[in-house]
Amino acid sequence: MSGPDDEREHGLQEGLESSEGDPRVLLLLNAALSTLFALVFVYGASLIDLLPFLPRTVIAVALGVFLLTHVVSKP
Repeated sequence: MSGPDDEREHGLQEGLESSEGDPRVLLLLNAALSTLFALVFVYGASLIDLLPFLPRTVIAVALGVFLLTHVVSKP
């Protein structure tokens, strides 16, 4: 016998699966997280003298990560 909790879980599951979301939010989150990852990556690489810690290096890595995740996350 299904109770109210089962119906609520089933409804939530359907809602999450059918939700497309706002693509602008996805792009904004992707850009922010890619930039944060690039900052950490380039900083770590500069500590062991692999890459210089420069704005253009961070931007290049962030763009690479952004484009890669954008392409991979497309359905």
